[in-house]
Amino acid sequence: MKYFKLFILLFIISSCTKKETVTTTYYLIRHAEKDRTDATNKDPNLNEKGLARAKKWAEVLKDVDFDMVYATNYKRTQQTAAPTAKNQNLEVLSYNPKNLFDSEFEKATKGKTVLVVGHSNTTPTLANKILDEEKYEFINDRNNANLYIITTIDNVKSPTLLKVD
Repeated sequence: MKYFKLFILLFIISSCTKKETVTTTYYLIRHAEKDRTDATNKDPNLNEKGLARAKKWAEVLKDVDFDMVYATNYKRTQQTAAPTAKNQNLEVLSYNPKNLFDSEFEKATKGKTVLVVGHSNTTPTLANKILDEEKYEFINDRNNANLYIITTIDNVKSPTLLKVD
């Protein structure tokens, strides 16, 4: 009985001191190529090349097990996110680019694998906010190929930037 109590005590102590690892991974992309035929249109659809790129993103990301897919509430970002979300049986959640990485978003995505589709200014800004440093500049308005991957393991952040043409 004495050893049983000692075993229980050691089990409780080890359970209390054991820290669970939390991994959060963000995949950040800019929307695919948009229709530029009407410069006054603030919410254009994707053009043919953009629709093809959106499908390519779904193919490139097919082996990533996403928990959530976010896009701003614009046609081009929603259309870019849609093929990946569909492949993963997820809905595209909207986010406000003015509230990038606020405490609510951070809490909702902690411990998850998340795709976020944004814009030439919001995507690098979001990457910087996640990293808590000014690492990335705005991307050129014709650059639709950047893939930012930021993995956080117990508050240690590891960024990667890939070009996917």
